[in-house]
Amino acid sequence: MSAPVAALASPFLANIPSPPQGVWFIGPIPLRAYALCIIAGIIAAVWIGSRRWVARGGREGTVIDIAVFAVPFGLVGGRLYHVATDWYKYFGPDRNPLDALKVWEGGLGIWGAVALGAVGAWIGCRRRGVPLSAFADAVAPGIILAQAIGRLGNWFNQELYGAPTDLPWGLEIYRRIDPATGLADPITGVAMDSTPITVVHPTFLYELLWNLSVFLLVIWADRKFRMGHGRVFALYVAGYTAGRLWIEMMRTDDATHILGVRINVFTSLIVFALAVLYLVLVRGKREDPELLRGKPMPGDDDTAAPPEQADAEEPKATTDAGEDDGPAGKDDGPEGEHAEARSADGAKDTKD
Repeated sequence: MSAPVAALASPFLANIPSPPQGVWFIGPIPLRAYALCIIAGIIAAVWIGSRRWVARGGREGTVIDIAVFAVPFGLVGGRLYHVATDWYKYFGPDRNPLDALKVWEGGLGIWGAVALGAVGAWIGCRRRGVPLSAFADAVAPGIILAQAIGRLGNWFNQELYGAPTDLPWGLEIYRRIDPATGLADPITGVAMDSTPITVVHPTFLYELLWNLSVFLLVIWADRKFRMGHGRVFALYVAGYTAGRLWIEMMRTDDATHILGVRINVFTSLIVFALAVLYLVLVRGKREDPELLRGKPMPGDDDTAAPPEQADAEEPKATTDAGEDDGPAGKDDGPEGEHAEARSADGAKDTKD
């Protein structure tokens, strides 16, 4: 978190208040808003990904099984990226290396989370016998939504904000102290006074709103163009990095710089270029729903009708938030895919 600056002298008529605290105690057990936001984001991502996976023809429960590998890998990767790029906070003079383990105080780099989380997803996909690219497309909207929810944790922690501003949506930053000692404690302390010490750009909110916009864009594009082979995931990455680029340049918290520019600006540019290149080069319709069924695992219902039979038995398909009717009224699930495959000669896929 950047060092507080003096509050602007002019009165503010409509500012965004910060929470007075981000940690509550139930006896000796701390209840941290940051952790709760991360957990809520993971739950939302898994739920949306599961619905989209089943709508594409996959087995119920596959996403949860893969998430068992992807989520812990992602959390470790996110922390490793943060520690590696902000190493001086943990290994510099007068620093405690053990603080690198205090993930509850904030500090998860999305770049490392996605990279190492993909390794965990690859392990889970091999175990289930399903294509990693199809899995990535199914969970992509849920990931960006989880990122939006996770940004609320930065609000509770009073971190990752921008420069002072006199805009009406400026974020009020309070001085938090430990009630027992009276010492400053920005993470677990409590704001005893609602007078802000500064009013700043709420860059956490800018990114939250941007992420929600990317979520809607990915859902819309996937329905309209019926994207596959990892292209939904690439669109998510391109959309997110485009926003992260300009938001990162607004932030004033401590960060590693290269040639005077924050390192995450360079990361955003590189990852954005790679995602756009993938979208340009990769073509093709969605994977065959039969490929998404993968290997049967204990507890799977192998008596369920395959997509072709279900198409005949269920003329009215059930849709979900990420996979319901496209612009022509076709269902986005496996039934719609087989109907399209039978009625189209592939020309539609050139729209990708």
